[in-house]
Amino acid sequence: MEAAAGASDMFDAIVMAEERFHGEGYRDGYAEGSHVGVIEGRRYGALHGAKIGSEIGYYLGFALTWQCLLHRAAEEKHSKKIKTLESLIGMIQKYPYEDPTYDKLQEDLEKIRGKFKQVCSLLNIQSDFRIDTERSPLTF
Repeated sequence: MEAAAGASDMFDAIVMAEERFHGEGYRDGYAEGSHVGVIEGRRYGALHGAKIGSEIGYYLGFALTWQCLLHRAAEEKHSKKIKTLESLIGMIQKYPYEDPTYDKLQEDLEKIRGKFKQVCSLLNIQSDFRIDTERSPLTF
C-alpha cells in the first residue's frame, strides 16, 4: 500500500510541478512583457509627439510668415485672408501641448489641419505637409 501511495505522491508532484512551472513562467513573462511594453510605448509616444510638434510648428511658421507678408501689402482684399490666418494662429496657440491626456487632442489637431487647408485655399497654395520618417533629423 505504501508503494501505491508513494507512486501516487510522485505522480501528484509531477502534475503539480507542471502547474507550478506554468504559473512561474506566466508571471515571469508578464513582468518582462510589461517592462518591454513600457519602453516600446515611451519610444512610440516620443516619436508620435515629435511628428505632431513638427507639423504644428510648420503650420505656425507658415501662418506667421504669410500674416507678415499680407500686413505689408495692407490691401483691403487681404482682410479675409488675414482674419483666417489669425484664426489659425489662435487655434495653434491654444493647442494643449503640455497635456497629453486632453480628451480632444486629436479633434483639435484635425480642426487645425482643416483651418490650414482653408488658408492654403484662400492663398492659392497647395497644402501638402509630409513628414519623412526615414530621414527625420529628430532623435530621442
